[in-house]
Amino acid sequence: MPPLRALVEHGHDVALVVSQPDKRRGRGTALSPSPVKAAATELGLTVTDRVDDVLALDPPAELGVVVAFGRIIKPHVLAQLPMVNLHFSLLPRWRGAAPVERALLAGDDETGVCLMAVEEGLDTGGVYRCERVAIAPAETAGELRDRLVAVGTRMLVDSLAAGLGDPEPQRGEPTYAAKIDPAELELDWSRPAEDLDRIVRVGGAWTTHHGRRLKIHRAHVADGRLLPDVVQPEGRAAMPAADWARGSRWQPGDALGT
Repeated sequence: MPPLRALVEHGHDVALVVSQPDKRRGRGTALSPSPVKAAATELGLTVTDRVDDVLALDPPAELGVVVAFGRIIKPHVLAQLPMVNLHFSLLPRWRGAAPVERALLAGDDETGVCLMAVEEGLDTGGVYRCERVAIAPAETAGELRDRLVAVGTRMLVDSLAAGLGDPEPQRGEPTYAAKIDPAELELDWSRPAEDLDRIVRVGGAWTTHHGRRLKIHRAHVADGRLLPDVVQPEGRAAMPAADWARGSRWQPGDALGT
């Protein structure tokens, strides 16, 4: 968790880390901590999954820092503890849960990071700083998110060192980044190849072949068609698409989405 590590490395006193509860990850049955909790534990920090615990700190905390928390912070907490949030878009474009994915799906040429004040509304708070980031033509959501986290971490540390100042109201027409529904990731082969490519780059894209689900991990566009590069059949590991096609006895006239 780069922002948390950077805050500690730059001498900030992190009194408490609030993270999501442990949950099952992958196919195992054991509970595992979130990456934030794992990093906090490694750093020797106190961790909780209850936001209200920040109000019991003695001495009181001066500022809360929110990064991809995924839960609404209630007004009574915000009334007692000012908070800032690293949001991975150029606000007010793509307020909400999935700003990186929505920017890719929309075909945006750029996105960015904003350091904003947290308030009761959904990503409506004033903005302290923003930095624009160009989206590379073949960049995946994971790759883009990693770059945005690096930019945002530097922005956060620099802003705290220089002093936040007063936030500026957001300007422009808001758009909303709803959480991605798995149904949106099914590839409709009647759509333009560029649209399908963006879905693959978001991650989790899937189609069917003879009624069985096939995940598409990597693909490229050539001659107006989307050509899979790395696929994953049901119950098997990811593999090169050419190996899958040979193993599935691909026949002339076969098509994906059937």
